[in-house]
Amino acid sequence: MTDTAAVLKDVFGFDGFRPGQGEIVEAVTAGENVLAIMPTGGGKSLCFQLPALLREGVTVVISPLIALMRDQVRALQEAGVAAGALTSGNTSEETDAVFEALSAGRLKLLYMAPERLAAGSGFLRRVGVAMIAVDEAHCVSQWGHDFRPDYLRIGALRRDLRVPLAAFTATADAETRAEIVEKLFNGEVPRTFLRGFDRPNIHLAFAAKDGPRRQILEFAAARKGQSGIVYCGTRSKTEGLAAALREAGHAALHYHGGMEAEDRRIAETRFQREDGLIVVATVAFGMGVDKPDIRWVAHADLPKSIEAYYQEIGRAGRDGAPAETLTLFGPDDIRLRRAQIDEGLAPPERRAADHARLNALLGLAEALECRRKTLLAYFDESEVGCGNCDLCDRPAEVFDGTTAVRKALSAILRTEEWFGAGHLIDILLGHETDKVRQRGHDQLPTFAVGKEYDRRAWQAIFRQMMGHDLVRPDPERHGALRLTDAALPILRGEAEIALRRDTIRAAAASRRPAVKAMVSEEDAPLLSALKAKRRAFAEAAKVPAYVIFNDRTLIEMAQDRPQTLDDMARISGVGAKKLERYGAAFLEVVVGEAQQMHPSRRKLAGRSAGSVYDRLLAVQADLARGTDGVDKPLSCSASQLAKVAQMREADATALQRLLGDRRAERFGPAFLDVLREAG
Repeated sequence: MTDTAAVLKDVFGFDGFRPGQGEIVEAVTAGENVLAIMPTGGGKSLCFQLPALLREGVTVVISPLIALMRDQVRALQEAGVAAGALTSGNTSEETDAVFEALSAGRLKLLYMAPERLAAGSGFLRRVGVAMIAVDEAHCVSQWGHDFRPDYLRIGALRRDLRVPLAAFTATADAETRAEIVEKLFNGEVPRTFLRGFDRPNIHLAFAAKDGPRRQILEFAAARKGQSGIVYCGTRSKTEGLAAALREAGHAALHYHGGMEAEDRRIAETRFQREDGLIVVATVAFGMGVDKPDIRWVAHADLPKSIEAYYQEIGRAGRDGAPAETLTLFGPDDIRLRRAQIDEGLAPPERRAADHARLNALLGLAEALECRRKTLLAYFDESEVGCGNCDLCDRPAEVFDGTTAVRKALSAILRTEEWFGAGHLIDILLGHETDKVRQRGHDQLPTFAVGKEYDRRAWQAIFRQMMGHDLVRPDPERHGALRLTDAALPILRGEAEIALRRDTIRAAAASRRPAVKAMVSEEDAPLLSALKAKRRAFAEAAKVPAYVIFNDRTLIEMAQDRPQTLDDMARISGVGAKKLERYGAAFLEVVVGEAQQMHPSRRKLAGRSAGSVYDRLLAVQADLARGTDGVDKPLSCSASQLAKVAQMREADATALQRLLGDRRAERFGPAFLDVLREAG
């Protein structure tokens, strides 16, 4: 077992890397400058934490959120790693302990907020910094909504310390990557890893708005007791929806940028630590959310762009266990997002790029086939499997909408692009409203040509037209619809368009969203019992539950039902330190009784040396009174047996040095037979 594999298993409890992690770990460990663009939840932290343990000196981790840093430090400490953080949230005792560990050369990872760099790099030069890791590196980009001015100091720190730097982000666009290279690496292109963006464990789903509060409440009800995030477009909506969720019996709170800093901090802490809590938030609640067992993310309003959507749904299922999403959208969302872009202060080319990003998201919302293929095509990925989205679950019913769209476009043109969808639908349906009569629109050739659909169906057709960017609201005409260039081929009969029939039917009873169970019905009671045990440990230690074990680890325990500590050690996420601290307690939940194991043997649990130890122990029992059973009792200590079990090049001389003459004489030949059989 290589050093890397040994640390991966013993400290982090994993038998292997996730796709793409291994080569990044290798490059960072070798001291190369690295830029890694990895999907949200793709395991970025491991890519700098593991190399930090393999390299001499201290690795400084620059991270933007205090709560996130503190939780990562606690998780590392639980795994037996010497880690600390210097943040404004530290007590004086915590800060003293960090400096003492630095002075003694014990600390391997030091987490710092970027603002801390303003004080200069003097003390970092003195403590032997070997590497800098930058989490959420896109914060250096002045184009991004997460821009942090203090990130601009990191490049100078790298030059001062003359150490390698590894930068990590989930933001993929070329503009941001170029800024990271310029600001953090002084323009020298680092070794760059662009990992695939697929998160196959996340189920993707969109739905047209049809009573959005009810839709969100139904979605949450089908997932009661699971941690979730609901994103809303306005602050007031977060407060109202959180209250509605609480009235429905959920543990829920709101979060937005207008709250007092202390209230926001309390909300963040509660969400990190409590099982099954729902946060209803604006996008102010986002970067740095690293709770691995968020089981679902819902959008009560359409996100700003496809990148924003990808980042926000990526906060679900970071532990790799199944997670679900639901995104609601309607014509008002589309009008609002278009207006925000058109009325912004960005230069024209930036506005055009923002419209293109919104178009990509609307294309995903109005997709006629697999969501995952549509989403990943935006990131230039074409080899995509799915089976885990609403359109794969239940293919869309599609019809030729060319005639309906042509009628709608004609109505827009004949009214000189001065009206919104409501008035245009009245014309198409032949409704003689005062507004229609006053403007003479009851005399238009398009008057009453659309009676094959009702108002609700026409609303869905107009929404799909906006989603396909055939028409856009004009902010200078109070949101009146105008044709885009994309509409002209359809209007002229040069192109056709398919629409979804299932979104234009008259109001039907909404289907209650089905929850995807985390485990089978048979395993569910055991999973609940394991979660209760985890909660007790977490509350006693005042840490988030996932710091003890994440959901994926508990799911594996519930499904595999380990019968021994050796079995427990093979569960993903159970490292040596956690096996020592919690293994017996969780095993007792599974098998109903505690298993005793000597600490020396427990350190070998789950490894081949463990079964060698057991055979050595059996041989020793047979020979305790010699081959004839009449000699004076003799035995080796547990630590001696553990050392023998781990011997690679064993011979009689090596055993004699380890065990002494008498024990080597009695047990040596039999022990060598066991080692040869195991080798």
